[in-house]
Amino acid sequence: MPVAVEESTVLPLADPFSDFNATFSAYRYGRELGHATLALTKLDDNQYRLDYSSSVSIFFLSDKRKETSIFSIIDNQIIPDNYVFKRTGTGSDKHVRVNFDHDKGKIVVNDRPSFPLQQQLDNQLYRLDLQAKLAKGETDFSYDVINYRGELKQYQLSVLTKESLSLPYGKVDAIKVGFVRENSTRQTYAWFSPALNYQLVRLQQFKDGEEQGDIQLSQYSPGGSNL
Repeated sequence: MPVAVEESTVLPLADPFSDFNATFSAYRYGRELGHATLALTKLDDNQYRLDYSSSVSIFFLSDKRKETSIFSIIDNQIIPDNYVFKRTGTGSDKHVRVNFDHDKGKIVVNDRPSFPLQQQLDNQLYRLDLQAKLAKGETDFSYDVINYRGELKQYQLSVLTKESLSLPYGKVDAIKVGFVRENSTRQTYAWFSPALNYQLVRLQQFKDGEEQGDIQLSQYSPGGSNL
């Protein structure tokens, strides 16, 4: 069951859309397999860019991924514009392009109109919105998301508890959030640090009880500083 977060955990959010650069170490069962980066940059005309990249390898297998979200902020609301996902490495490559066409009220996936536009977010942007809601003390969240496969999914998340983590970055207090899934063998947990502007500091996933991956924060620079 979700556990209420202590009131002292809720700290003011400096700015949910301020620039940052973050680097993560990627693990599986404690063995380091690669790294990931996440960066938010303010562009012109109230637009923003959120970039994620990861490179992981084990033995002769490799997996490289890149995600880019272009979005705007209107009345403190996230308005997605474009999302691109690219995956290369062992096995089939994948490339997904999503355009949120606000003039026509449609979401276009790989140049094909796929869904009516109804306040959905992309595979990255729901986490930025979640950070802002965590700062307000909210504990339950629901999002309609176009995922990295170009599919429409509904994500249900709940705050579970507060934990003190020992990460490559150092020790941080974090709010643990879990994805709520019925009739699924997957479990996904995310940790956000109030002291780091509610930044994501850890993401861990299990399937059939086995850990699939664990990324942990190793470096963090707010305000667009270089790592």
